Order: sequence, then C-alpha cells, then structure tokens
Amino acid sequence: MSDQKEIPLKNLEDDLLENGPDGALIPESSELSRPGDDFRPRSATELEAVFDIPVNVSAVLGKAYLEVSQLMKLGPGAIVELDRKVGEAIDIFVNNRLVARGEVVVIDDRLGVTMTEIIKGDSK
Repeated sequence: MSDQKEIPLKNLEDDLLENGPDGALIPESSELSRPGDDFRPRSATELEAVFDIPVNVSAVLGKAYLEVSQLMKLGPGAIVELDRKVGEAIDIFVNNRLVARGEVVVIDDRLGVTMTEIIKGDSK
C-alpha cells in the first residue's frame, strides 16, 4: 500500500491559494514578482508608485507612404488616402507597443478613442 493520501481538489485549490505550488507561503501583498508571474494588484494603492510615470499614447488611424515631392504638394484641404477603411479598428500604442484596438468617437467637437479590444502578449 502507498503512504500517499488523496486530497480532494477543492482542498488542494485552497492550499495553493495560501501556499505556493512548492509549499512556500505567499505573502498577502508582494512587491516583487518574477517574469512570467501573474501578479495582480489587489488595490489601487499598490500601484501608487507608478501613477506619476509619463507614457506616450498614440492612436493610429492608418498609414500612408508618400514621396517627398508628393508631400510638398499637399496644402490645406488636401486628402491623404490611408491604408484603412472607414469603420475599421484603429491601433492604440503605449510607448510604441501595441496594447489595444479601438474606435474613433466624437465628444463635444473633439476626437477621442474608445478601446474595444485589449491586445495580450508581446505584440509589436
């Protein structure tokens, strides 16, 4: 006979929430995380240290490639054809990294962007 005992799945899940997979205790709030860890802050106060860090956000409606001579001919009212169709999702970049897709919205005579899809992973 084996000395191993069967542990109900529910008890195992509870144990893993209190202890790591290797049995080490997991602190309530951890400021250190290893690459690949799925650390999720439990409250906004845990993120206060990064609130003042500036980031560059770009919403790309589309792209066009022009020769310098074509660019010099542009004037007020000129139309530049982009590589996207009307209604197609736009790309939203944070610090030159694709993080979301969205749609253009108009709010009180100003343009804005609403996010419709969050891009996960290492998309560039």
